Amino acid sequence: MTEQPLWQPDPATAKASHLAKFTTRAQAVATTEFADYASLHRWSVADPGAFWAEFWDYAGIIADTPYATPVRNLERFPGATWFPGARMNFAANLLRYRDDQVALVSVLETGARRTLTYRALHDQTAKVAARLAELGVKPGDRVAGWLPNVPEAIIAMLATASLGALWSSCSPDFGASGALDRFGQIEPRVLFACDGYHYNGKRLSTIAKVQEVVTRVSSIEQLIWVQLMDEVPVDGETFASLLQRPSVPLTFTTQAFDSPLYILYSSGTTGKPKCIVHGVGGTLLQHMKEHQLHVDLHRQDRLFFFTTCGWMMWNWLVSALATGCTLVLYDGSPFHPGPETLWSLAESEGVTVFGTSAKYLSALEKAGYSPGNRHDLSALRSLLSTGSPLAQEGFRYVYRDIKADVHLASISGGTDLISCFVLGAPTLPVWEGEIQCAGLGMDVDVWDDASDPLRGEKGELVCKTAFPSCPIGFWNDPDDEKFHEAYFARFPGVWAHGDFAEITAHDGFIIHGRSDAVLNPGGVRIGTAEIYRQVEQIEEIQEAICVGQQWQDDVRVVLFVVLQPGATLDDKLRDTIRDRIRRNASPRHVPAVILTVPEIPRTLSGKIVELAVRDVIHQRPVKNTSALANPEALDHFRHRAELGR
Repeated sequence: MTEQPLWQPDPATAKASHLAKFTTRAQAVATTEFADYASLHRWSVADPGAFWAEFWDYAGIIADTPYATPVRNLERFPGATWFPGARMNFAANLLRYRDDQVALVSVLETGARRTLTYRALHDQTAKVAARLAELGVKPGDRVAGWLPNVPEAIIAMLATASLGALWSSCSPDFGASGALDRFGQIEPRVLFACDGYHYNGKRLSTIAKVQEVVTRVSSIEQLIWVQLMDEVPVDGETFASLLQRPSVPLTFTTQAFDSPLYILYSSGTTGKPKCIVHGVGGTLLQHMKEHQLHVDLHRQDRLFFFTTCGWMMWNWLVSALATGCTLVLYDGSPFHPGPETLWSLAESEGVTVFGTSAKYLSALEKAGYSPGNRHDLSALRSLLSTGSPLAQEGFRYVYRDIKADVHLASISGGTDLISCFVLGAPTLPVWEGEIQCAGLGMDVDVWDDASDPLRGEKGELVCKTAFPSCPIGFWNDPDDEKFHEAYFARFPGVWAHGDFAEITAHDGFIIHGRSDAVLNPGGVRIGTAEIYRQVEQIEEIQEAICVGQQWQDDVRVVLFVVLQPGATLDDKLRDTIRDRIRRNASPRHVPAVILTVPEIPRTLSGKIVELAVRDVIHQRPVKNTSALANPEALDHFRHRAELGR
């Protein structure tokens, strides 16, 4: 760990940030001076009603009816009621700008590019909303999207939200069974689906699987095709035909703060995915807080995040319309035709905030690609990384090969809260390997099994008090039994997030992996991310997955590696792996067994599935392989003679 930060904010820029301006306002409300971010954060969790009410005013939340009080029953978690009495509409807040600034830039892998102004976005949303209203869509109904990351997905969501209905989406790479597992549970009335998409140089038709899902989900009354392949579907109507309709005024159905807005899904690797319901006001307020106070988004910004409609970062990205900035959308492979793809996009579109996954940054580094030496990234001021822990080497790579003067914000949260628990702040330094801070209004801590707080030690990431974007609950879970079991069973009244984490000396955070995938050799808890951090720096290794195997009344660490082309896992490479882990982690981290596999199983959102691999090597069934992008990869882990089973 370096003694000096990798980046320090420019004092003038920090002073002009949303966070600095909000801090000045908050000091007036709290009648005290906040000397630093830590003191502001302490106030935000000690008096959350005052904090969130002040941010409501700062962000200019649009509500037809004001709230009676910021929060009731704060002591109940879950069960607090935020901003009771307020009547609002999510889409109205995202469509507050109706001018000729570009709202959306859409680029496909093929190079096809479109733009849409805020005025056009508003008008097209109105036309689609009018059609949904004709179809009888009303508050409480579900509308689904099986779409790429294109403007039509955003327009369909906004139209749905304008009517007070619920939106739920997944990406077109989901198979029919994956879509059925999701849409079959929530029973949408309308489905927006594409006829195909491009990925990695391939043209992929989706018509057959869309028709299969429509046939098998009886609730779907209308199918609306988004034609990206110019194929002629045999049923349903087209999105393009909706836009040919005469212009109509867009009206917004007002709803309570805690009315349902989105249904998102857990990965579903241990059974059918859980359907997580998020509310109108909590989603809006939390996203606007993160965009403005933590990312420092302004109207002149151009925000890009590499995501699909099946990942919560899509929902997070779209909410940035409320700041009036320009969203840059991309759909396709980030490595087709080569590693330059997203950086050429960032250069040509003048992206100021670039969001991606830690896995993508690692793959770039492995490819030896240096975006900073090949592209004009003068506009870029912030880089966001999420999806998995960003290793120390990833931090170094960003500052060495992308841009020396960039705010690198590693962020972590999840689908569960449709936002972040820990993330960046534009007024704080960046320390190697550390997430900068806990989010304002998020009472985050790290606990041991006895509910005692830990500093400089690894434990369970928890949130001790209520926050507005806590889910309303799970779909089809009337007694909230599954909801409570998921987050509140371990520490009653406290959210246990399922991350194995550590608070640093700088009040930053390190995520060491999922706590349900923690390894326990000899009773010592080890996060898998600690092992990946070492192994993936070895030149011969492309990627790895690590699990614990029950062995002789204990647990032994088993490491599977995917090798670079031409590499061989011989005794010399095994010794290199073990030596690096022993030196840079600990002897406890050293795997007892190291094996090769040709590929690693991943969820449809790209996350590796340690629990599924653990089940396979113990000859237990994997309950829902349809949640995996490549379920056949599990076969490489079955009945391995080297594991002695």
